[in-house]
Amino acid sequence: MDEHRVLEQFIDAWARRDVDALMELMTETCVFRSSIGPEPGTTFTGAAAVRGAYARLLDPANPPAGTTEQLEITTGDSFGVVRWTARDSAPDGRPVITRAVDVFEFEGDRIAVKDTYRKVLGDAP
Repeated sequence: MDEHRVLEQFIDAWARRDVDALMELMTETCVFRSSIGPEPGTTFTGAAAVRGAYARLLDPANPPAGTTEQLEITTGDSFGVVRWTARDSAPDGRPVITRAVDVFEFEGDRIAVKDTYRKVLGDAP
């Protein structure tokens, strides 16, 4: 199996906002651990729940205003990490920069887990 190739396909499908193509790369028992929510983050378990989360995130009615740059894909034995940076602007014009990583776990030639971690530009506590 070529985890790197699968992650390239995933990134391409995400950029196209193609939920069907994303789900073709996921297992039926997949898990998506988002970076936002009460856990912290929110965990979506199973293909139907993950599809719903991806559909909300990638809703064509809410296209991203900024840009996302894929920085690096690193893969190992049944896992992969994708580093990325998103750039946008706040309503007052200040830059909004998000640096993040997605950690993927594989089962066979499909993605079993997508776990997102991110840092957001802002005031320190």
